[in-house]
Amino acid sequence: MAPEISVKNGKLSRRVGISDTNLLLTITIVVFFVMYACAVIFLGSGFQKPQAFFNILNDNAALIILSCGMSIVMITGGIDISVGTLTALVCMSCAVHLDYNGGSVITAMLLALGIGVAFGLVQGYLVAYLEIQPFIVSLAGMFFAKGMTTIVNATQFNVEHEAFKALKATRIYVPGMGSVNKLGKYVPAYVEPGVVVALLVVIALFILLRWGKLGRNFYAVGGNMHSANVLGINVRRTKFLAHLLCSTLAGIGGFVYFLHVGSGSPSHASGAEMNAIASSIIGGTMLSGGVGNVVGTFFGVLSLSTIKNIVSSLGLDEAWWTNITVAAMICLFLVVQSLVLLRKNQSKQ
Repeated sequence: MAPEISVKNGKLSRRVGISDTNLLLTITIVVFFVMYACAVIFLGSGFQKPQAFFNILNDNAALIILSCGMSIVMITGGIDISVGTLTALVCMSCAVHLDYNGGSVITAMLLALGIGVAFGLVQGYLVAYLEIQPFIVSLAGMFFAKGMTTIVNATQFNVEHEAFKALKATRIYVPGMGSVNKLGKYVPAYVEPGVVVALLVVIALFILLRWGKLGRNFYAVGGNMHSANVLGINVRRTKFLAHLLCSTLAGIGGFVYFLHVGSGSPSHASGAEMNAIASSIIGGTMLSGGVGNVVGTFFGVLSLSTIKNIVSSLGLDEAWWTNITVAAMICLFLVVQSLVLLRKNQSKQ
């Protein structure tokens, strides 16, 4: 679990006992398992088959990656609302590159990564070195990406590139987790390649935040920027790297999303940035910075998707019911965060 970084006697230290990060992580995991267990018990076979859980991963692999990048920025006390439209730009650019420009899957991957890095370099520089508010910078990035997506191509179309279609159709089967359908035939459970990418991202960022010097710097800058500066941490470079990492992950997540949907469209990933922020909050990442964990973010994405599936299973298919439920869930976790913050302030007195 991620350490709680604090400043004591002029040095970075780890708090002994259960930290705010670990407390919020524990709450998130417990809430998810209780919620999913209730769905399995009371809502029937729609949640009982292992493939139902794997489908949550398949449908949200890109969101997991975007949310992890968002959590990194939020841990440093920032925000990035451009990741959704950046995903749409990556999808459209890769689709046009493959179908109209004769590109390959490898060059499409490099294109997606390059777009993410380019956004990260520009936005990171504006936030860290010109000290422009992250919300304003990423708002400009959101509109720029939205406009560029339409310039690249204004219409939706499915990609017909054979190598890409073969990769999109690839399935990774999970042994021993299949189920028998109504015809008595055994159907193996599977995940898409994007799920593997998402899990690798979660593991890599967990290691970075838990044991890496840069990860500790993220927590220190988000916890108290002035104290971090006094301790010799390069605050500007840390913020720059956080935004660079977030946009780079958005590029990777954009390709994973593209691999899942197999098409380019200006409307792709609409609202993904809000879902990423919501998942981070549900996962225990505080908007004030200094507290968060990508494992919690992972379970935040699962919780967000599960509650949407539960609402749909109850027959409440209207969009407003889902929005109301998600809003209530976010408010609940914001209240929990406020209580944790109150506990933290009282412990300092």
